[in-house]
Amino acid sequence: MNFHPFISKLRSILSYKVFTFLIFIILGLLLYGVLYGNVKPETYDINVFEESDKTIVAPKNEEDKKKTQEKREKAAEEVEPVYVHNNEQLPNRIALVDSIFTLVKDVNKESTPEKDTGENSEATKVPTLDEKLATLKTKLTANVKEDITKELSDEDLKSLLSLSQEELERVNIFIVSQLKTVMDEKVYDEELTDAKGKMEQYLKMSNFSEKVIQSMVSIGRLAVAPTEIYNEELTEEKRIAAMEAVEKEIILEGTIIVREGEMVTHEMYRQLELLGLLSDGGSLKIYLGLGIFVFVCIGSIYYHFYNWNLPEERKQNRLILLSLIFVISLILMKIVGLMNELELDKVGFLYPAALAGMLIRIMLNERVAMLVVMILAACGSIVFHYEISGAIDIEMAMYILFSGLAGVLFLSNRRQRSNILQAGLSVSAVNVLIIFFLIFLRGAQYSEVEYMYFVVYAFVSGISSAVLTIGFLPFFEAGFGILSAMRLVELSNPNHPLLKKILTETPGTYHHSVMVANLAESACEAIGANGLLARVGCYYHDVGKTRRPHFFIENQMNMGNPHDRLSPETSRNIIISHATDGAEMLRKHKLPKEFIEIAEQHHGTTLLKFFYHKAKEQGKDVNEEDYRYPGPKPQTKEAAIISVADSVEAAVRSMKSPTAEEIKKLVDNIVKDRLQDGQFDECDLTLKELQVVKKTLCETLNGIFHSRIEYPENEEKENKHESSH
Repeated sequence: MNFHPFISKLRSILSYKVFTFLIFIILGLLLYGVLYGNVKPETYDINVFEESDKTIVAPKNEEDKKKTQEKREKAAEEVEPVYVHNNEQLPNRIALVDSIFTLVKDVNKESTPEKDTGENSEATKVPTLDEKLATLKTKLTANVKEDITKELSDEDLKSLLSLSQEELERVNIFIVSQLKTVMDEKVYDEELTDAKGKMEQYLKMSNFSEKVIQSMVSIGRLAVAPTEIYNEELTEEKRIAAMEAVEKEIILEGTIIVREGEMVTHEMYRQLELLGLLSDGGSLKIYLGLGIFVFVCIGSIYYHFYNWNLPEERKQNRLILLSLIFVISLILMKIVGLMNELELDKVGFLYPAALAGMLIRIMLNERVAMLVVMILAACGSIVFHYEISGAIDIEMAMYILFSGLAGVLFLSNRRQRSNILQAGLSVSAVNVLIIFFLIFLRGAQYSEVEYMYFVVYAFVSGISSAVLTIGFLPFFEAGFGILSAMRLVELSNPNHPLLKKILTETPGTYHHSVMVANLAESACEAIGANGLLARVGCYYHDVGKTRRPHFFIENQMNMGNPHDRLSPETSRNIIISHATDGAEMLRKHKLPKEFIEIAEQHHGTTLLKFFYHKAKEQGKDVNEEDYRYPGPKPQTKEAAIISVADSVEAAVRSMKSPTAEEIKKLVDNIVKDRLQDGQFDECDLTLKELQVVKKTLCETLNGIFHSRIEYPENEEKENKHESSH
């Protein structure tokens, strides 16, 4: 099957950018569709107080935020309030009591008349008790924040005012001593009433009069205050710390939410809703996450192709090829995933993980192959997570990754299809090692039979990867016109009908082609071009000479040159036709278009100088364009190098014992002539690369045509004698 006509038709309808964008969109949609079923959680149509018809387990770890908040609030409530001891409280309250008694003493003192012995003195008026009370209350309320007159009754104050200074001192001392007794213990806000009551009891035990005791009680109760002050900030910090210390309430993956036949409670229903297991539930985050994953995968492929230095048409062909291999690998992954219904443990190990990497390594390059392997490993972690939807299986990701990378690496620099099977066996061995690594690391226990199953899985995966690669390879090569290294090696087999034809009918041309192949391959590899393509292309580039073999000098053995008897026009037509005849023969035998292009382009539009000048010498009116090859000019580096190598080899072969200097001069002249004639104008061969090509051609030619060193006469005779044996 050949996809070229269909692809070309699409290209004629759509522009390059639109067509490429369409490919990426389709690939992204396919990837999303394949993985959708593996991330979409199974949902249930169930209601509260209904019996469940199946056991439902949690498909993932999910935080129960409601229960977590309840636990945190409970932890905060259990935190004891934080109190800070106020060292200044007792001295302050003692000072308050002392201040009251000091003011009472002052009022009494001011009210006592002083003795006057003068003759003209009059008796000082003594203030009444009510007047002293008024004076005391004025003093007690002057410049104070705490109006204690509201706590002390007039009777209490009058009782104090009626005492003598000595009695006031005794009462003061007694109250302070009892205050110390009460407040030396911790007094909290909520215990203040009890502390005041205790103070009252202590004071009533005194032997003062009942009125004085009542005043003492009033002052004592007023003086008692909390020594432990509630600290709201520290308390809040402790509550926050207690809340943060509470572990999140997690519904663990695999937890049974409701058993088969069990009635669904409100709590069960809430958990099912939280896990997105209800038909009307579900979270968009799952699908958004899958969308991000697909975007990253497709974006990485796009980035690689965007920076790939290839013509647009070839780039698109390779993108379509990669997409097809990728989709086939995903389909195989889903098929193996469905085998889980057989209830075989770790049946995912059967998946041919190395298939995509091996195919892409052969037809594209290692870098793309490794990129696809990494993406498929990530996809496999989703597809093969059997027990839980919407989760990933790291074990399968590692298995696919290492198996795929092994397939890519074991195929490096191998050009025979038999190497694919060898690589498949090597991949199988790697699979076994990876499987046992995963099993032993997890500490899982399996029987000997199960271990044997795993080994079989590993080998089936590796061998099937190789077999499928061999099976798909011709299909992709033919369908996309991909000329892989293995295909090139096959085409270089001398038993190919065209090569047999060249060898038997034009042995001189065959030898010439082999020599050109050696030159072109070494020059291409020196500048990073495809040396193998150049070599095999050279084998076929002169196949057109088989139609008229004796008209080409390399095939004229012990015979005259037929061109001596022909007109320049006839000779021109015969020589020029070998390029077009060769392309026609290659098309007929359905050889790769790269070979056809080399056959058409290896002479470009160069001038047949010999016959052109011969015609001019005969006095004919000739047009230079009529004596040029039809072309086109070389379009690729390989075709350009082959054109130079073809001319260089023929020219050097015609020289007798060429020296290194002569070879270098010849190569320089031929390349210079091609440059001036514009033969390299349509390929991307740079001047710097041309210098490398010239140097490599000279080195290779010097290795083929060994220039003899000039020996003295006697030594030369001895050497000739030795060489004759």
